[in-house]
Amino acid sequence: MKFTVNWLEKYVDVNLPAADLADRLTMLGLEVDAVEPLFADLDKVVVAKIEKVEKHPNADKLTLCDVSIGTETKRVVCGAPNVRAGMLTALALPGAVLPGNFKVKPAKIRGEASDGMLCSEKELKISEQQSGIMDLPPDYTPGQSLVEALELSDTLIEVDLTPNRPDCTSVIGVAREIAGISSEKLNKPIADNLPKLTGSDSFTIEIQAADACPRYSAKLLKNVKLAPSPWWLQRTLLAVGLRPINNVVDITNFVMLEYGQPLHAFDFAKLSGAKIIVRKAVAGEKITTLDGTQRKLDPEMLLICDDEKPVAVAGVMGAENSEVNENTTEVLLESAYFNPISIRKTNRKLNLGTDASYRFERGIDPMGTVTALERASQLICEICGAEAEASGIDVNSDIKAPAPIKLRVQRTSDLLGVQFSAEELSTFLNGIEIKTEMLAPDTLQVFPPSFRVDLEREADLVEEIARLYGYNNIPTTLPVVPMSFSEQEPVRQMRNRIAGHMAAMGFVEAINYSFIAKQHFDLLGLTGQDELRKTVELLNPLSEDQSVMRTTLLSGLLDNVRHNVNRQNNDVRIFEIGKVFHPKKGEELPDEIIRLAAVFTGRRTPGSSLLHFGEKHADILDVIGTVEQLCTSLNIDGIDFKAVDNPPYASAGNFLTVSKEETILGVLGTFERSILENFGIKQEVFFLDLNITQFMTVKPKPIVFAPLSKFPAVKWDLAVVVPESVGGGDMIKEILASKQPYIVNAEIFDIYRGKSIEKDSKSVAIKITYHSIEQTLDDDQVKEVHQQIIDMLLSKFDGQLREI
Repeated sequence: MKFTVNWLEKYVDVNLPAADLADRLTMLGLEVDAVEPLFADLDKVVVAKIEKVEKHPNADKLTLCDVSIGTETKRVVCGAPNVRAGMLTALALPGAVLPGNFKVKPAKIRGEASDGMLCSEKELKISEQQSGIMDLPPDYTPGQSLVEALELSDTLIEVDLTPNRPDCTSVIGVAREIAGISSEKLNKPIADNLPKLTGSDSFTIEIQAADACPRYSAKLLKNVKLAPSPWWLQRTLLAVGLRPINNVVDITNFVMLEYGQPLHAFDFAKLSGAKIIVRKAVAGEKITTLDGTQRKLDPEMLLICDDEKPVAVAGVMGAENSEVNENTTEVLLESAYFNPISIRKTNRKLNLGTDASYRFERGIDPMGTVTALERASQLICEICGAEAEASGIDVNSDIKAPAPIKLRVQRTSDLLGVQFSAEELSTFLNGIEIKTEMLAPDTLQVFPPSFRVDLEREADLVEEIARLYGYNNIPTTLPVVPMSFSEQEPVRQMRNRIAGHMAAMGFVEAINYSFIAKQHFDLLGLTGQDELRKTVELLNPLSEDQSVMRTTLLSGLLDNVRHNVNRQNNDVRIFEIGKVFHPKKGEELPDEIIRLAAVFTGRRTPGSSLLHFGEKHADILDVIGTVEQLCTSLNIDGIDFKAVDNPPYASAGNFLTVSKEETILGVLGTFERSILENFGIKQEVFFLDLNITQFMTVKPKPIVFAPLSKFPAVKWDLAVVVPESVGGGDMIKEILASKQPYIVNAEIFDIYRGKSIEKDSKSVAIKITYHSIEQTLDDDQVKEVHQQIIDMLLSKFDGQLREI
């Protein structure tokens, strides 16, 4: 919301420097984004009278002008087509610095001296007009400062409003806030209690969608003379960034900014049947809006129509077919209240944000339509020479006043830490036009005004008191905190532990949106019946790319990989711990599951500026090792990896489940090359996807402390040739499960395929560690157990012993 200090002072005596005013507004909850003095750089631009014009001797399109600034006459070279003797214009004197840091200096132009620069409105950033130099009215004095002559000296303030304060999308709304804290009177241009509109013989209004348009007011003005607006009106609009168009349109824009009530002016002669119909669009219906764009409508969009055609998209933009122009003599002025949700949906679907829709979708004052209509009618009669009908039409679908709210005085005092009286609270609220009455000695009955759509409960009123009293005036006290340790949520503790372990292994944590695009499932190659495609759809998504709740974390991490690889960071290790959402049949809320997903790509050990670890790339074993290390850190043992049929996004033969006994904890594998190409990735990527919710059900291995043994351990090797289908992990598992004495560890140190090994077979070399806490083991003791292990492996896995 933009306004100027001079404009604000028309409604309330500010009596504050602009910087102090900005601070006061910010403390009221209206955060000020910018305070900008207007036209401060035009101090060396003056009003000048062109006394004489003659052709430039060396250029066909240039002229030589003798320009009077009162005390002296200057020779200036000018190229403007509208320059003429006797006109008043703007002259930038030597030394002036124009907007854009353009410095004006004496110069020779095609051999002729030029002592200054005659300026257009665009060159001075007054407006976008650049067809020629400024043509000023004849009542200005040569030599007078242009800023003074045009009353340009002002300060622009821009406020960043929160969505719950639509009342401050108007200058009067901001003035009301200032009046509330300064005890100054709020001066409104129109009285609040206007007579009701009783009807019109010239036109009719029919509301077919009362839920989307609870109130519609209109008035007919005749003998309208369209022309450029007077300078004060143009100056006001230009100061806040609006382009003057003509006097009628400028008045509607001015009143919208003044009262926060958008208005629209229809050329009455273009309305068929002298009728306004407010209805929903018909499927496939089209309209060409004022910006010249043809737009396709859907049945949820609200339209303003005449007896034959749509003439406006309600609350957003008018249509070309009813636009006022230089031939317009009769104007039907609209002032309506539209359902904010309806306008917001239309705005999003058409991608057409306007100043009007900005206000309607936040919720304007439903009781203020007639006041704004009357204000605009008076200005059109005054400026455009129009004659307004004695009355108009106001279709009101029984809009009810906001419900009263009880405000407890002591409760307010306790919450804010300041002792207030009922009279003080009433004074604060009355200052911003909120009426109150005593309900009980300690209770006020508060009547929220219709323009304050955000006041719904007692807490809202307490916040109003805090704003008006001043947050800085509320005393600061430290809360009393008991010296106790609050119970930690187990899921949060587990999440933090896992995140810490993953970071220790060199991973970087990613945080992605929980909303994704449906196209992600196509990119992952999922079939139409895949469980991951069963999603929770958002009713009001921010965009099509965030239309459903995610059912997997992997697609988001692949987007992260692409982002990194495209920026030449090819060594990526990232993880995310977050929720996925699966719809539950017969229930409104989805099933929320916490998962850990991680991706690897690039070198196994990226180098640094000091060390080089080689160019060996990560593989599936790195993923398995990460899961094993994570489980070890969480004291979870007995983890199994089993190859299973791969989903579409995983490479065949490189997809494994991670389980503990009969509980599947997750999966890991390699992404299919075609899936990576879908995401724009050209290098191999590995992944793991674990269910943290399931991890919470696994009982960790208890930590047992034991003294270090004084006896040494013994390590013996063996190599067994087994069929290719035998898993090395299964062999290790059987060795450890055999419960043979002295065995404390077993690990694979080599797998060999090749010469001397039959086809479809492999040699698995295993190192077994034997140890006793009671004695030093001799060869005979170890040999007996070692042989039993060999016999078990040969028998169970159809193997043959291979000499090492």
